[in-house]
Amino acid sequence: MQHKTLKPFPKDFLWGASTSAYQVEGANLTDGKGPSCQDVKELPAGTASLDICADHYHRYKEDIALMAEMGFKTYRFSIAWTRLLPNGTGEVNQKGIDHYNDVINECLKYNIQPLVTMFHFDMPDALDKRGSWSNPDSVDWFVNFAKVMFENFGDRVKYWLTINEQNMLTLVGPVIGTLRIPEGTTNVLKETYQQNHHMLVAQAKAMELCHKMLPDAKIGPAPNISLVYPASCKPEDILAAQNFNAIRNWLYLDMAVYGKYNNLVWSWLEENDATPEIHPGDMEALANAHPDFIGFNYYSTATVEASDGNEKEGGDQQSSAGIPGVYKSFKNPNLPRTEFNWEIDPVGFRNTLREVYSRYHLPIVITENGLGAYDKLEDGRIHDPYRINYLRQHIEQMRLAITDDVEMMGYCPWSAIDLVSTHEGIRKRYGFIYVDTTDEKVGTLNRYRKDSFYWYKKVIASNGEDLD
Repeated sequence: MQHKTLKPFPKDFLWGASTSAYQVEGANLTDGKGPSCQDVKELPAGTASLDICADHYHRYKEDIALMAEMGFKTYRFSIAWTRLLPNGTGEVNQKGIDHYNDVINECLKYNIQPLVTMFHFDMPDALDKRGSWSNPDSVDWFVNFAKVMFENFGDRVKYWLTINEQNMLTLVGPVIGTLRIPEGTTNVLKETYQQNHHMLVAQAKAMELCHKMLPDAKIGPAPNISLVYPASCKPEDILAAQNFNAIRNWLYLDMAVYGKYNNLVWSWLEENDATPEIHPGDMEALANAHPDFIGFNYYSTATVEASDGNEKEGGDQQSSAGIPGVYKSFKNPNLPRTEFNWEIDPVGFRNTLREVYSRYHLPIVITENGLGAYDKLEDGRIHDPYRINYLRQHIEQMRLAITDDVEMMGYCPWSAIDLVSTHEGIRKRYGFIYVDTTDEKVGTLNRYRKDSFYWYKKVIASNGEDLD
């Protein structure tokens, strides 16, 4: 659909950017914080440790001042579970409460709305040892954590996100360092989707609790959504795309919005004797969630063809070989790729926004979107035209989606500042702000404004009108 006139971004549009606690804060065992699964995992060889990261824990005032200079309307960050509850449950760490109070208040000082992610890949190690999401008690653990957050921060935080990329925790958990399969498990698929079920119920109960405790707040999910294309117009390829769309995307949003399992996914789980045990009250809780908006991370689309039965499972957030009998991954010849081999599909961003809105009719906030690249600091400057071009093209497509009458609420690229990527270290840089450190050794940690910093400042000031 081609438009003669483009609609503007909403006047109250939430321009900002994102980080996550374990990737940016450092200070991972400081001021009473307990270890999370990220702190005890074996890191990929050659990547920076997580004890310093960008040292945002100590430098949040400097970083938030830089975000204010860019004109941020919102800052999406996560709260480290073990900074509040060192053992995951039980005693509350007041120093952790104080820290996030300070971060929230610093945001509000500049009229930046906090957009708080409740869980971003950092299950407490103490709860990991008790079975993590495999344990049915994990639902209560998470709801208790949510209650602590709502009690302490709910008077100032208006926007909440539940679980970051739950679909990736389920599909590629070993890559992220989060999936725990109990020893002796014979049906790994069943165990994986049992854990997924507990997360879905935990999310739903947290949403219901938010509406009860904070009636003026808004809350939503934050999966990683990539619309799946068929490799051709062959009917078999279209079936494969429907299969992977259901498994990768619609399972999570159907459940968040409607409280029901996607039928294609349920059929697939039945076929593999992998349907989760549903405990009394689970379906009622899922039906009572009622998100106020949908948050999702978008990096690219996916393309698949019919399965030949020989696929080997694996991959990361944006790549997958396939699932035997379900789909086979296909390299899209029409899309360029980043230096880290992720496809770039700005038009697919519009495609995805249109599809999500047509299915769920809820406001959308983009919680991640960005380009990971090898940035270079030269004479105190970082020239990143590739990042500006990537973001410009995606913002252009977002405006086209708005003109399609998709209700957009905000846009938070990944990431506000450089941080440690999930499994590729700090060399894979995403930020508008360069942090002087490397995977090999800790640097000065000084902050430098990239060219994209100044460009995004102009975009925000013009409410998306000036993209040059």
